[in-house]
Amino acid sequence: MLRSMPIRRFKRGFKLGLIKLLVGNKAAGVHLSYVGRGASSDLCRRIVDIGHTDILVVTDKALKELGLAERALAPLADAGVKLHWYAGVDPDPTFAHVMEGAEVLRSAGCTAIVAVGGGSSMDAAKIIACTRTSDESPDKWVGLNKVPDDVLPIYAIPTTSGTGSEATMGAVIKDPEEQLKHIIVGEDLLPQAVALDPDLLLGLPAPVTAATGIDALTHGIEAYICIWDRGTRKENGRLAIQGVFRWLERAVQHPEDLEARQGMAVAAYHAGIAINQVGVGNVHAIAHQLGARYGIPHGQANALALPHVLKACAAEAETALAELAVVTNVSEAVSPAARAQAFVDAVQDLITKVGIAETDPRVQPADWTVLAHAAMDESDGYVSPRLLTKAEIMDTLQRITAR
Repeated sequence: MLRSMPIRRFKRGFKLGLIKLLVGNKAAGVHLSYVGRGASSDLCRRIVDIGHTDILVVTDKALKELGLAERALAPLADAGVKLHWYAGVDPDPTFAHVMEGAEVLRSAGCTAIVAVGGGSSMDAAKIIACTRTSDESPDKWVGLNKVPDDVLPIYAIPTTSGTGSEATMGAVIKDPEEQLKHIIVGEDLLPQAVALDPDLLLGLPAPVTAATGIDALTHGIEAYICIWDRGTRKENGRLAIQGVFRWLERAVQHPEDLEARQGMAVAAYHAGIAINQVGVGNVHAIAHQLGARYGIPHGQANALALPHVLKACAAEAETALAELAVVTNVSEAVSPAARAQAFVDAVQDLITKVGIAETDPRVQPADWTVLAHAAMDESDGYVSPRLLTKAEIMDTLQRITAR
């Protein structure tokens, strides 16, 4: 495959022009959000009021066994709504998970889907929602606006604060045979309503809190510094970044802190809204390869790549990074370059403070070239400040490889 920089620039320009033609510069879809203690009950009441009688619940085995998902949806059961469970979602859902969930959906005749869990459950739920009447293989829907027209209504109750899937019209799916992650995007994949309930986040383990929090930070930063000035991407990106800097360390250190949990839930939500306008960027292009090949949790993979990508793009993103240094109160330097560098340093400091290592033993030097090529191919479809060269991606991979 040709990967010369002129060809990559042409491909990205063509893709961006086509996307702008298809979706325009206005903000993407709007939905309803309930925030605060009891938000999940408020969402359940809305579902009952709409008149749904049979709901598919998409979650993971742990949340089902712990009773957390059932507790969140108790008002539905109390109102006589029949709950049909698919609790087989694993981290990084696959097409096989989607088809398993689709069997439950069709046999029960469900009229809506509620996702309870992290990004994996929400992404799986979105794609399962497309299978009500379609016999197509879900891999046919990879890309933009290829999903069927009759997608079931989707509702989301996130139990982590990071992926932002509750606020986006995209879903990430893993192909374990190809060791790649694919993205499916469609307007109807945006959940119709979401509950940001801090009670459901209490006690989340520190490593998960940290990794998902840095995922939210990455979303906010990549939306803020990108080259497509669409919708509310800067406003929501800024609110996400400020929220993570304010609340993440506290949520990691004090897992039962309701205020910190709600603060992180809202920050992740803002980040989701931001990337729903403009997509993600170079950090995700690298992180997706690390997750697909090695099973590195997505937030952790983002944390590995984020500081290095920001340094590589510092010149092109200087103004935006300098602005972020001011709004996060990490620098009062006069020089924009100094402020930008201070923000990059602050990002690395935060990652370290919440306990995420700078390297990972799973990354193998023998895979660097394959990983770099896959990251380049993916990044050509994003609106990052600039395209990274193969050498820059290889340098990042070298720096995150444990010695």
